[in-house]
Amino acid sequence: MRFLERERATVEKLLPGLDESLRTVPFTELEGASSPGVRLFRDSGGPGLLVPESSRGLGATALDALRVQRALGSRSPSLAVATAVHHLSMATLVAQAAATNDGGLGWMLVEGVAADNRLMAFGFAEERPGAGILSPSMTAAVDDDGVRIGGVTRAGGLARSMDLLIVSVMAPRVEGPGEELAVALVPADSEGVSVSGAESEHVTLDDVLLAPELLVRASDLDGQLDALLTAGFAWFQLLLTGGYLGAASALVERVLLDDRVPESERVRLLVDVEGAMSAAESIARRIDESGPDESTLADSLYVRYFVQDTISRVTPRAVELIGDLSSLATDEVGYLATCAHGLDLQPPTRLQMTGPLAAYLVDGPLTIA
Repeated sequence: MRFLERERATVEKLLPGLDESLRTVPFTELEGASSPGVRLFRDSGGPGLLVPESSRGLGATALDALRVQRALGSRSPSLAVATAVHHLSMATLVAQAAATNDGGLGWMLVEGVAADNRLMAFGFAEERPGAGILSPSMTAAVDDDGVRIGGVTRAGGLARSMDLLIVSVMAPRVEGPGEELAVALVPADSEGVSVSGAESEHVTLDDVLLAPELLVRASDLDGQLDALLTAGFAWFQLLLTGGYLGAASALVERVLLDDRVPESERVRLLVDVEGAMSAAESIARRIDESGPDESTLADSLYVRYFVQDTISRVTPRAVELIGDLSSLATDEVGYLATCAHGLDLQPPTRLQMTGPLAAYLVDGPLTIA
């Protein structure tokens, strides 16, 4: 089997025509400000990738999704990162729909996303220094009209394309004083939602009014909200790993296709990246077999940091072996190398997780920094 053939075949099976569409678009256009990548993903039915077939989705397994992300990363790293954010949101929403007794609203939302190819974004808490990535970045207030949400977040590459934004908030308790953790589902066309900058820039919610049923409180989930967010973040680590490994794989693919490069060097790179992919596939299979729990999230972080180390070793060697190219090709190689190293910066970074993982290894709970 040729390099990346399995991953691209998975895309063709689930999202027919997407890989070929991406391949025919010039690379600089795919990675530019007016990239058609998100539109092509949407048109291929990509938003429903992780939605169960019973809810009009494609019912992809975690292993399928990982392979899709690697294939997308090899064509358009920016698209792979943006779609990983959508899949994080979808995995969280599917788990929430399964856990809550809301009269079917959750499943209606899931089915609507798949049926209408809507894109969802997950608002991260990275605007506040020292905040955990799953910590609330929004505030919520309740009045006679409904729930009002305010704050600033990022949408991870989907700011101008999203149809729905999922954010964590601290909401007043229904009974008694104080606040509790909740998840708000914010339609992107709501009054008070604005975006500044490029796709990955700030999303501001200015006194956005939501119907009460679009706020899911921790108390509604019988203590399962932390578990749902943990599961979603395990998915996110897996799919980010696949996307960034895809960017590195695009460089390796260029080397493998160059007969001037000694066989020993080609095989060395092949062993490194395929070994990293095999490690990621082991996490995907665990998710498929038993669902993502705290242990799976921890292992997904171990694998993600291992893949980072593999990328840091493979990428400069591949760039060196590619050698002198035309100016355009050189720009593309440099861009891919930079993108591949972007996994180092994705939350939570290894430095952020050093303390939490050390505590987890001596039987403490796993916390996401």
